Amino acid sequence: MRRILSLSVDTRRSLKIFNLYLALGAMTVQQSFATLGRSTVPLIAAAIVLDLGVDPALVGVYLAIGAVAGFITTMGCGGFIVRYGALRMTQVGMLALAVGLAVTTAGWLPLFALGAFVGGLGQALSTPSSSHLLGRLSPRHLAPLIFSIKQTGVPAGLMLAGVVAPVLAVESGWRTALLVVAGLCLATVVALQPLRARFDTDRNPAQPLSPADIRTNVASVLRDPALRTLCVAMFSFVGLQSLFTGFFVLYLVRGLGYDLERAGIVFAIAVAVAVPARIGWGWLASRLVKPATLLALLGIAMAGAAVLTALIDPAWPTWAATGIAIAFSVTAVSWHGVLLAEVARLSPSGRIGATTGAVLAFGDAGSLVLPLLFSAALSITGGYGSGFLIGGALALGVGIAGLWRRINRET
Repeated sequence: MRRILSLSVDTRRSLKIFNLYLALGAMTVQQSFATLGRSTVPLIAAAIVLDLGVDPALVGVYLAIGAVAGFITTMGCGGFIVRYGALRMTQVGMLALAVGLAVTTAGWLPLFALGAFVGGLGQALSTPSSSHLLGRLSPRHLAPLIFSIKQTGVPAGLMLAGVVAPVLAVESGWRTALLVVAGLCLATVVALQPLRARFDTDRNPAQPLSPADIRTNVASVLRDPALRTLCVAMFSFVGLQSLFTGFFVLYLVRGLGYDLERAGIVFAIAVAVAVPARIGWGWLASRLVKPATLLALLGIAMAGAAVLTALIDPAWPTWAATGIAIAFSVTAVSWHGVLLAEVARLSPSGRIGATTGAVLAFGDAGSLVLPLLFSAALSITGGYGSGFLIGGALALGVGIAGLWRRINRET
C-alpha cells in the first residue's frame, strides 16, 4: 500500500511538472506570435509611409490607438479570463490580432486606425492570460525564472519580425507581409485548441462580468504600496520599450539613412540578445538579487541606453549602432519576467490574471503617452533623439526612486 501511495504521489508530481513545461512552451510560443503581430506594422512603417505618402509621425498615432485598446483590454479582462479560461481568451486575442492586421492591407488610414484598435484589443490579452495560467502552475520560488522564460517570446517575436517583415515588405510588398503575419496568428489559434481542456479547468462559467470589475481591479492595486510602485515602473518601462520597438527602425531608415533590410537586421540582432538577457535577469531575481532592486538598476541602465541611442551619428559604423541597440534591448526589452513574477507574488489568491491586467493597464498607458510625446517631439524638432531622451528621463526617475526606497528601507 505504501508503495502504491508513493507511486501515486510521484505520478502526480510528474504530471504537475509536465503540465508546467507544456504550459510554459505553449505560452512562450503564443507570446512570440502575439509580439510578431503587434510589431509588424511599426517595423515596416518606412515602406508603408513611402508607398502611401503619409507623415512618419502617424506611426506614433498608430501605436497610441493600439495602446488605448490594450488599456481597455487589460483593465477589464480579469473576469473574462476567470469565466472562459486563460487558453480560450488567448485564442480570442490572437484571432483579433489577425483581423486587425488583415484590415490594414486596404491602405486606407481609417482602416489602419481600426486595425490598430482591434489588434490592440487582442494582443493585450496575451500577457494577463499567460500570467494567470503560469501563476497557477509555477512554484513560487521559481516564478521569476518561469515568467522570464515565457517572456522571451517577446524578443523572439521581435527578432522574427525584424528579419521576416522587412524582407517580405521589400520582396513582395507591405500588404503581403501583413497578410502572412495574420495567417501565422490564425495558425496559433488552431494550434492552441487541443490544450484548452487540459488548462482551462479552473474556469468559472458563473463568473459575473461587470464594468465595476475595472474599478475594483484598479483600486486593489493602487491600495497596495508595492503594487502601486510596480504600476509606475510598468508605465515608464513599457513606454520606453514602445519607443524602441515602434520607432527605432524608422529612426535608422529616415533619420540615419539605413536601408530597410539593414535596419531590420540591426533590430533583430539587438532583440535576439534579449532572449538570454530575460532568462538571466529572471535567474538573478530568483537567486541573488531582490526583484525590486534589480528593476531599479535596470531603470537606470535603460535610461543610459536611451541617451546613447539619441546620440547615434549617421557617420558611425553599423556595429556601433548595433551595440547601442543591444544595450537598449538588454535593458528596456528584458525586464518583464521579473516584474510580472512580482505582480503574481503580490496578487490575491485566484486573482493573478485580474491583478496582472490592472498593472499592465498602466503599461498600456505608458505605450499611449510616450509614443504621442515622441511624435510631438519629432514634429516640432524634426529629429528622433529628443523622443528617446524623454522616455529615458522617466525610466531614470523610476530607477533612482526605487534605489532610494531600498536604501531607506535597509538603514
